[in-house]
Amino acid sequence: MGKCSECSAWNSFVEEVISLSSDNAKAKGARSYGAAGGATRPLKLSEITVSEEDRLLTGIAELDRVLGGGIMHGSMVLVGGDPGIGKSTLLMQMVRGMLTAKTLYVSGEESPKQLKSRAERLLMKNEDVSFMGETNIEAIIDEARNNPPDILIVDSIQTMYRPAMESAPGSVGQVRECTAMLLQFAKSSGIPVFIVGHVTKEGAIAGPKVLEHIVDTVLQFEGERTHAYRILRAAKNRYGSTNEIGVFSMTSEGLMEVPNPSEVFLSERQYGSSGSAVCCVLEGTRPLLLEVQALVSPTHYNNPQRTTTGYDYRRIAMLLAVLERRLGAKLANQDVFINIAGGLTVDEPAADLAIVMAVLSSVKDIPLDSKSCLIGEVGLGGEVRAVPQAELRVMEAAKLGFETIIIPKANMKSIPNLAKGPKIIGVDKLSDVVKLVL
Repeated sequence: MGKCSECSAWNSFVEEVISLSSDNAKAKGARSYGAAGGATRPLKLSEITVSEEDRLLTGIAELDRVLGGGIMHGSMVLVGGDPGIGKSTLLMQMVRGMLTAKTLYVSGEESPKQLKSRAERLLMKNEDVSFMGETNIEAIIDEARNNPPDILIVDSIQTMYRPAMESAPGSVGQVRECTAMLLQFAKSSGIPVFIVGHVTKEGAIAGPKVLEHIVDTVLQFEGERTHAYRILRAAKNRYGSTNEIGVFSMTSEGLMEVPNPSEVFLSERQYGSSGSAVCCVLEGTRPLLLEVQALVSPTHYNNPQRTTTGYDYRRIAMLLAVLERRLGAKLANQDVFINIAGGLTVDEPAADLAIVMAVLSSVKDIPLDSKSCLIGEVGLGGEVRAVPQAELRVMEAAKLGFETIIIPKANMKSIPNLAKGPKIIGVDKLSDVVKLVL
């Protein structure tokens, strides 16, 4: 068939030839084994034993944070990202930080000499690491069973193949089958397995969607190769939160942790310019201070442009409507551009107040106080609504030296008294904020 009957895509069918050995095994009635390695049978809840196992620390605090506190025994982690973003470097540095862990590093893309060259560049001193240049998944699992490591790393899953299948490495069938074999090995042996996955040009993990369903954790490594900063986030995590992020800086010596990302995102901020405001958002349990930039200029088109980077376009449209209706701002003949500096994507409404004030600052060409931080959600009635974890946001802004922090009045009760800290002002209407900052 040249055309798929479901999605109407042409030339999307892939042939998968099943070997005779597999057919013979089915014909002989081979027993089925589950993820634990034993013959499958139903278990009652009282028969299942659960033991509290310590997590393995990677030596990289940012990676441990995203994983939920470390590596779980028997877990399977998929690391995805654009080419050259630093996936292999991150895993190599993880191996470097785990000095007492016996590691088997399998690469289907690089030779052992190339791996040694990278290890020397990263100043790796862990001698208990074995490198293997192999793409046969059965040979890899046999080696791991004969000489069990503490951690198995496969780079990348798209280069692996199973000889019993005649399709090419990287095809849907090969990726699915190799991942399933690694999962069974991880669950039966209790050895954590890390696999590197390629991405498509749209940014999604290459291969079948079942790949992300099979693994326990999916880590996405984001960032532009032309920029120094990288953001690691968990798209899926069965052993922890998916809201945590890790921030790294790419240097000649590898990836360096950024313990205080707020300073990084505000490092290139220009003081005394209109259309700039500072907000505080939460990524998991970590508060981050970000600069919101707005530019409002007369339009040259029949329909004014509304362009946003790093924030939801529909929410920007709502905030601009609130500005026009509640504060009388004239934006119908103005182009509005919104940017979250630093390349981070914000998906919580606590940045609403800073965005609104940045737009008004650009409209009136009046700079905001550079030592002020704006926190709050804006409602359709022009009210400033409460945000969660306001005390964490205030403490982060105070730590970076902001002198005035404007928060919703409903959050004032949860703010601790800061004897030598900044001035904290509670507001409940947008009009009150305008009087304070403009």
